[in-house]
Amino acid sequence: MTAFTIYPAIDIRGGKCVRLLQGDYDQETVFNESPLEAAKQWADLGGPYIHLVDLDGAKAGRPVNHELIGSIASALNVPVQVGGGLRTFEDVRLLLSLGVSRVILGTAAIEDKAFTEKVLAEYGDRAAIGIDARNGFVATRGWLTTSEVRAEDLAKELAAKGAETFIFTDISRDGMMQGPNVEAILSLAKASGKTVIASGGVSVQADLERLAAHTADGIGGAIVGKALYTGSIDLAAALQAVGR
Repeated sequence: MTAFTIYPAIDIRGGKCVRLLQGDYDQETVFNESPLEAAKQWADLGGPYIHLVDLDGAKAGRPVNHELIGSIASALNVPVQVGGGLRTFEDVRLLLSLGVSRVILGTAAIEDKAFTEKVLAEYGDRAAIGIDARNGFVATRGWLTTSEVRAEDLAKELAAKGAETFIFTDISRDGMMQGPNVEAILSLAKASGKTVIASGGVSVQADLERLAAHTADGIGGAIVGKALYTGSIDLAAALQAVGR
């Protein structure tokens, strides 16, 4: 059984640390002018792993803020994982060469199976699969498109191809501070037989405790964004409550 990990989230857009409401690029809040300062802050408070999203990259379909991401990865003494616009093997290799510990494949996991399988074969658990779902169906391209693929079916298929870690976002909960969809996360963990990191909706420490209670069932951690920036979750206290 692996420990439950809290991943402080830093969403990068235009070189700043921002949050979008339900992935809407028109509903943006800037939380910190410097993503590097934000990352250092969370690492200094004991954050064991930092979650970075290149929002510009997600929209462009290629890494945009990779130089900034590389500088964050090299400045911290904790690992970072990065998602947003990774659609080619070269882009994956670029980020990993910059000191990123794990890359997250999202849209490409649906739209380019050959690429996804190649990355999993080459990098194994250094590649996680981000599954963003709307009403149980996978959403792609920065949540702008909803596919006809069920989240659980995709997870099963990719687990068979070597995926060990999934990051699951229920879009309806993201940024809404309504709590995570624990049932859907458990269901994905059960379907895939792999580790699932919860993303979206974590708003109070009790949400983390509810998720951490299912570590043995495959819920390996949670990505926490807005709640850390608004202060509704105290990172040090949460880490003490659910372990690292």
